[in-house]
Amino acid sequence: MMFHTHFRILRAGLPVLLCLAFALHGNCQGRERDKYVKVFLPDGKAVTAELAVTEEERARGLMFRETIAPDEAMLFVFQSEDVQSFWMKNTLVPLDMLWLDSQKRVIFIAADVPPCREDPCPSYGPEKPARYVLELKGGVAAAHGIRTNDRLEFVLPEWVFKGLR
Repeated sequence: MMFHTHFRILRAGLPVLLCLAFALHGNCQGRERDKYVKVFLPDGKAVTAELAVTEEERARGLMFRETIAPDEAMLFVFQSEDVQSFWMKNTLVPLDMLWLDSQKRVIFIAADVPPCREDPCPSYGPEKPARYVLELKGGVAAAHGIRTNDRLEFVLPEWVFKGLR
């Protein structure tokens, strides 16, 4: 009888203990599980955006990807608003790039930017500070009627704010 009681307590507490152990390593929620967020566009449609939060993720961006679907995107998240400049080196597909302020308002659009085929690659971006940059397949912003001052909607997972550098 005593064995069964201890076993039930151990069995009930094991998931909690495992979660605590993983939490010490930063994996209780599973960073890979929420590496994507839904970004809602002004027309009500949504794209699934891969998050680029670390310096390494932001530096790589969508480089070397041969395709990107119209409902896929990459959302670059920065620690604070600052002037952000992007280029298309090693990017294989045309992109729409949308710079957003802290309130998720579009402050600048570089539409249908072609891949850079040779150095030096031009830089794109506004003179205004941005907190986020959303990259979409070229032509998607126009197809959804996205304009400056439009507001996009998304909710970032908690780990993003801890992982910003």
